[in-house]
Amino acid sequence: MRKIISKEAERKKQKKKQFIVSLVLIFVMLSSIVGYSLSGIANQGSTSIKYNGLKFVYESNYWNVEVEDFQFSFAYNPNQVAELNSSFNLLKNYEGKPLYISSENSQAEAEIYKNLFYQNQIAQRVQYACLENETCDGNLPVKNCEDNFIIIKESENNKVKQENNCIFIEGNKDDLIKLSDSFLFKITGIQ
Repeated sequence: MRKIISKEAERKKQKKKQFIVSLVLIFVMLSSIVGYSLSGIANQGSTSIKYNGLKFVYESNYWNVEVEDFQFSFAYNPNQVAELNSSFNLLKNYEGKPLYISSENSQAEAEIYKNLFYQNQIAQRVQYACLENETCDGNLPVKNCEDNFIIIKESENNKVKQENNCIFIEGNKDDLIKLSDSFLFKITGIQ
């Protein structure tokens, strides 16, 4: 049998329960705010690096850096990729001109597209094309190395080379993004 409780006692009991639940909720909210703010302080030192006088900040899975009023985003930072020993046309050679691309790797292609066109509007436009004397699928324009042309291919040997205005980025499927970043570091003067 239930004990008979007055309405006043039942109301006090209900208020006490509400007060306890309110205190628990306030504690959870405050502790989450404090924890979040402390985690931001703890991660602050590990999310940026200095390289050749430039500050790379890691945000949203990309290393971001500003070079000559351009904002670049890379999958890797310069310490994570091999430095290319060859010389290449500099960034200014791509300014205001169409950039043609042929790629076997969509991620490496996206790295080039994002940095030379999407974020910075350096190239006039980026368009798929077929390199002269090669077989291509679809109805693509045929271009040669007189045009700015980047060709990304899977290969057993990693290399990045330039022939006239053609850039050949070739390598293992897992290394093509790193090779693309190395190329971009070189033409922007980062490396």
